[in-house]
Amino acid sequence: MFRYFNKRDYFLLFLSICFIVAQVWLDLKVPDYIAEITKLTQIPGDQIPQILEQGGWMLLCALGSLTAAVVVGYCAATAASSFSKNIRSKFFRNVESFSMAEIKKFSIPSLITRSTNDIRQVHFFLVMGIQMLVRAPITAGIAISKIYSKGWEFSFITIVAVVIVLATIVTMIIVAMPKFKIIQTLIDNINRITRENLTGIRVIRAYNAEKYQNKKFDRANAKLTDTSIFVQRTMSFFDPVVTTVMTGLTIAIYWVGATLINNAQLPGKIEIFSNTVVFSNYAVQVIISFMFLAGLFILYPRAAVSIRRLNEVLKTKSSIQEGNIDQNANPERGTVEFKNVCFKYPDAEDYVLKDISFKATQGQTVAFIGSTGSGKSTLINLIPRFYDATEGQVLINGQDVKTLKKSFLMDKIGYISQSAVLFKGSILQNLKLGQKQDKKPSKKQLELATKISQSDEFIKEHKQGLKAKVSQAGTNFSGGQKQRLSIARAIARDPEIYIFDDSFSALDYQ
Repeated sequence: MFRYFNKRDYFLLFLSICFIVAQVWLDLKVPDYIAEITKLTQIPGDQIPQILEQGGWMLLCALGSLTAAVVVGYCAATAASSFSKNIRSKFFRNVESFSMAEIKKFSIPSLITRSTNDIRQVHFFLVMGIQMLVRAPITAGIAISKIYSKGWEFSFITIVAVVIVLATIVTMIIVAMPKFKIIQTLIDNINRITRENLTGIRVIRAYNAEKYQNKKFDRANAKLTDTSIFVQRTMSFFDPVVTTVMTGLTIAIYWVGATLINNAQLPGKIEIFSNTVVFSNYAVQVIISFMFLAGLFILYPRAAVSIRRLNEVLKTKSSIQEGNIDQNANPERGTVEFKNVCFKYPDAEDYVLKDISFKATQGQTVAFIGSTGSGKSTLINLIPRFYDATEGQVLINGQDVKTLKKSFLMDKIGYISQSAVLFKGSILQNLKLGQKQDKKPSKKQLELATKISQSDEFIKEHKQGLKAKVSQAGTNFSGGQKQRLSIARAIARDPEIYIFDDSFSALDYQ
């Protein structure tokens, strides 16, 4: 995943590590000044100037630690945001290259969840994880080394506390980690139901199906809620356990310290008292460092699931391989030929199309007539390579479509889908979507396209004309109007071949 960081991000990460080290060093200097102040308070005479001096250094360390923490937070957040931007961009481009087989494999709701929620989980892990991963071991290492020099009794108490914390962390990971994958799958399901509900809201209302849809959503929502509650309850044990361990550790340290002071000779009492105060601070730092590690382990399982889900998409290559021909090798123009074409969908046993052969030449209108599900749409989807033929050849102008560059192939085709698709923006932007790689449609071409598709009449009714707004999915136009605009979009690019996939269903005869 680190390949999605750029050079600037690596510099910010390096800067973060440097400031984290500085922050840890400053935090661990504070107990040393506390030890000095403790000793000064036990010395007879006026030690106020020295105590104020040590207090001033403590204050500077605290301010320095605060400054370092701010810098670390800024650098980590910037690097993580850049990472999220890069991976989201790569994810989107990879999905755009997918054939319909890959889209169906992952499903649209799942792809939406992965490009939003999963990336957000990884982003949050990077922001917090960078700080925890570096700070925790450094803090623990330095603090433990200083603790060890203060006495084995104190070290033993700390080791027991650390073992309890680690056991709690391991238990939580074993119990909670499998549930994180389930949660992401359940979020996919919630997205699917919500998307279906919003897309089919008219049908749902027309059939009084609101209660049915509500129950359907409630079941999916309840599963997600119950699983999330289980995970959160499991994780919630950590805070009280750590709080109890920290409190118990502090009490144990002072109890051991009091025992040692009671048994020591007078000259050594001050030293033991100073060590006890300092040690309690170091011991808390050790526990806090393991708390950071625990936080890292708590964040990691869900982030790991999200990274795995993102990698599944990023590592998937389109089954439609790019050709390398971008010029006409034959004098033919506007011809489509099928040679013994057979096709079956991925993982299907039966062929949808078998031994199809025909040739359509320029100027011809060829219609495919058949019952519902007979494979009419499947057949024409082989021409723009939404799928590749399982056997046989599909030829455009005498050239196999598999050998042509996708952009070159698409420039020859004007495709109007079975379901008219419009994008949010303006009518003009939707018509220009059909521009070829090398040129934009002229004003004259746009006017001719709207006239042929008979969409010019309702366009003129809008005060803004071609600049009239189109809402998402074209919901502010009727079904027939959307089909006419889709036809106009295909005509505006002036292709050699037109493919109409039942795109006149909502049009009046006149």
